[in-house]
Amino acid sequence: MIKELKKTVSHFPDLPGVYLLKDKHDKIIYVGKAQSLRNRVRSYLTESPAALPRLKSLQEKLTAIEYIVTDSEVEALILECSLIKEYRPRFNVNLKDDKDYPYMLITPEKYPRLELLRLSQKSGKRGRYIAVPGKKEIRYGPYTDVGSIRETMQFLGTIFPLRRCRQPLDGTPASTRPCLNFQMKRCIAPCRGEDYVSAEEYDNIVRQVMLFLDGRFSDLEQKLKQQMEQAAERQNFEEAAVIRDRLKSLQQVAGYRQKVLLSEKSVDRDIIALSRLGKQSAVTLFQIRGGKLLNRDYFNLTGTVDVEDREVITAFIKSYYSRVDKIPSEIILSVQPADSEILGQWFGNKAKRKVTLKIPVRGGLKKLVELAERNCLLRLEEEEERRMTRIDKPLQDLQELLSLKEPPGRIEAYDISHLRGEETVGAMVVFNNGESSSDDYRFFNIRSAPAGDDYASLREVLLRRVKQNHWQKPDLVLIDGGRGQLSTIKEILQDTIFSDVPLLALAKNPDQLFVENSKQPVLLSADNAMLKLLQRIRNEVHRFAISGHRRRKNRRNIRSVLENIPGVGPVKRKALLEYFGSQERIIQASTEDLQKVPGINHSLAENIFRFFHNRQLQDI
Repeated sequence: MIKELKKTVSHFPDLPGVYLLKDKHDKIIYVGKAQSLRNRVRSYLTESPAALPRLKSLQEKLTAIEYIVTDSEVEALILECSLIKEYRPRFNVNLKDDKDYPYMLITPEKYPRLELLRLSQKSGKRGRYIAVPGKKEIRYGPYTDVGSIRETMQFLGTIFPLRRCRQPLDGTPASTRPCLNFQMKRCIAPCRGEDYVSAEEYDNIVRQVMLFLDGRFSDLEQKLKQQMEQAAERQNFEEAAVIRDRLKSLQQVAGYRQKVLLSEKSVDRDIIALSRLGKQSAVTLFQIRGGKLLNRDYFNLTGTVDVEDREVITAFIKSYYSRVDKIPSEIILSVQPADSEILGQWFGNKAKRKVTLKIPVRGGLKKLVELAERNCLLRLEEEEERRMTRIDKPLQDLQELLSLKEPPGRIEAYDISHLRGEETVGAMVVFNNGESSSDDYRFFNIRSAPAGDDYASLREVLLRRVKQNHWQKPDLVLIDGGRGQLSTIKEILQDTIFSDVPLLALAKNPDQLFVENSKQPVLLSADNAMLKLLQRIRNEVHRFAISGHRRRKNRRNIRSVLENIPGVGPVKRKALLEYFGSQERIIQASTEDLQKVPGINHSLAENIFRFFHNRQLQDI
């Protein structure tokens, strides 16, 4: 295969671009950029006994190479970032769980909202809005400490009266009266219409929120003082008192967040330090705004084994800053990145100004980098100790219990969920080396098993699973159940390729662990680390099975409701759900919004609106 690929690569152009390495399943396993596609890709096909294990593993899986030519290396870098975010190739350095990092988002609406969401929610209900031409969304993050971000959101909600409702507002009065937040003076109620709350008045509050999130406390304090004085001059003392209270709250928070002066110069900087411990790698990032520490974040990295530090830090920079809207003037690094010049050009194009990358060798900045490195290493050591307790030791205990040659790497767990036999769903979750692998989770809609027969449903799920030859074979199968379920699974698998896979069953109330060829359960104390690991896996598959059942039931309910509307069949139902994302959004939509859905004309839009409007009146 390598020889054939070498012939293919010899015809690649000597131009900048992006290359995609694929495996036998046509899955992208690595994405990279190059100034010369031919020369760069050729380096992945070098056959040498001294090659790094990571390269050898990549070559073993490599079956095809594709490329995309770009006009410049900077364009290649931008495209590379997009493709890595989309495909998350296993051999690229990635931020661990990056789709679940929280962001704060200011929506591009006439009356914007401040939302807390994750990238995985961006296309869901929480990330939907009707954008206004000329406005764009403003994103803050990603953050790693969701607890502190929620506290920040709660604080902002108490002093800045932004709306929290998600109904689309265009300046005309809404059909409903203002909610309780208006009565509590936590929202100025733009739902009353533009005659009561102008877009300019509302945008002034939004700008204040942005100053706070940017760490511009001094500028915000000055603006609030000016507004308070103006309100007092107009003898609007109630408004002045509100602004005074807002100013006091801000001064308290600003005083807390600006205790430590980190720089004599009021420069916006990001301090980025890389640390390693064994096979684990992480980055600590200090955000310094106006010379003071605004935020500190910690990011685990995956795919860093046998990768040089300069390549790791480069991958982090590209992955992190491709998600960030605002880039500081200086980025201070602990390691010299690869392609510094290209990164500088990319930052300049993205920020519309010069962005400097520095690796300090002495002075205060060097001490800051060392501080970030120490923080990062301490966090890695804490995680390693926790991993030993929660994962490594329990896996070793499982190896001893089941007399395995090595600790089980891939553990698959199964459960069945239904409500009185309806909408039965089987679920499979996967834990690799003691940690959940959500990309490998699967649902099985039960097709042939009798309603309410959990044993038959489990039989169907396992038989369908065994046929998936392209899925990795498990080292251990765990069933949510007792001795009966274990016997059923053993009988099902005895004549399949899973016949040699060890089986376990974990029953509830009380928790009892059943092993093959043993009539009595294994007795474990409640604080046993192995039992706790199996409980986590069992509880996760139970949660996943219930979520699959609920999703299937909700789809059935939505289908039955929408298709009761004259003129709405399966095609238009699907179009409505794809456009709005949920039945709630369809109910809230106006006739004009409904007409934006492909295939929905004015007459049908009115029928849909009247159907839900009349239903709501009847419910009242």
